Amino acid sequence: MGDLSPDDWTAIALSLRIAVVATLASLPFGVAVAYALARWRFPGKALLNGLVHLPLVLPPVVTGYVLLLWFGRRGVFGPALADLGIVLSFRWTGAALACAVMGFPLMVRAMRLSFESIDRRLEAASGSLGASPLWTFVLISLPLAIPGIIVGAILAFARSLGEFGATITFVSNIPGETQTIAAAIYTDTQAPGGDAAALRLTLVSIVISLGAVMASEFVQRRVEARLAAHG
Repeated sequence: MGDLSPDDWTAIALSLRIAVVATLASLPFGVAVAYALARWRFPGKALLNGLVHLPLVLPPVVTGYVLLLWFGRRGVFGPALADLGIVLSFRWTGAALACAVMGFPLMVRAMRLSFESIDRRLEAASGSLGASPLWTFVLISLPLAIPGIIVGAILAFARSLGEFGATITFVSNIPGETQTIAAAIYTDTQAPGGDAAALRLTLVSIVISLGAVMASEFVQRRVEARLAAHG
């Protein structure tokens, strides 16, 4: 760790910042979409499910190019966003958007499985006691789905840390602005004598990702134990 350069530390800090923002920004949408897919029946449900999981099967470069077409300076929504002072292309905020899109399928899948595992009789009992669907969701469904929500958030966070293809296509590889750990590793492998620096960042990436997964397991077990104790 002591051999890391200032540029390496910048890439690490930027990666963590982007991953946190991507996870927190997509969390409410993930919960809403996961609940809708788990509990509701509506026209286009299969299409929505397909669109949610599309980033998992598309080449990341394709996802990044689509983001560029939509949110680039000359994209569909780019000029309107620029008028509001929001510029995503070639900015760290755009990297956060790309990471959120790539991590969203993993987030939704974990949360959906959690919602589907809830006994519907509990929700029905809440409704029979006069609770509205919204209050049933807030008081019954959401608390019981917390373990899955935590797992989904951690998976999206970890996926964001490792994102490369969509990010570099949408926001390029700009040191100090969009150069994440993955992009920095790529840069080091292309430079003569950069193998040692790439190896150090690879080890850092492994440690952070492994720590995130272990933390999610620990938190999930603690939450499940508390829910069982109060059940």
